[in-house]
Amino acid sequence: MKHALPRPLAVGVFAALAASTGAFAQQATPMQSPPASSQSTAGVTGEDADNTRLNRRDRNDASVTPTDQSNSSSAVDLVARIRQAIVDDSNLSVKARNVKVVANNGMVTLRGPVANAQEKARVEQDAASVRGVTHVDNQLDIETDSD
Repeated sequence: MKHALPRPLAVGVFAALAASTGAFAQQATPMQSPPASSQSTAGVTGEDADNTRLNRRDRNDASVTPTDQSNSSSAVDLVARIRQAIVDDSNLSVKARNVKVVANNGMVTLRGPVANAQEKARVEQDAASVRGVTHVDNQLDIETDSD
């Protein structure tokens, strides 16, 4: 036997729920960032934030960017397997584990910052070890400390 609320009661319950949800939404306050005086800027210079050189490089049509990633299931699967190989490498820094990976027809492009030449080579090795990779274009940038 089917149990249902009488229509007027069901409409009333729905209206009450909708009204109370709206009331809670109005009470919510947006997240505010802490005052600028409490944010640490130690060691940060205007030069640190200047990525003009990289932006110019990325405007070049020959430069592979994440928007060039194929949406084919084989390419998406290949990127997922490469990403897993990189993330599973405990010898890599967090930055190295977060590099951009773009794959099309077995050709893989790696982009982003790494700590040193050893990490750059290690990420490339991790990517190349994945079945289905035919070529790795290692465009990883080694970050240098300006201190």
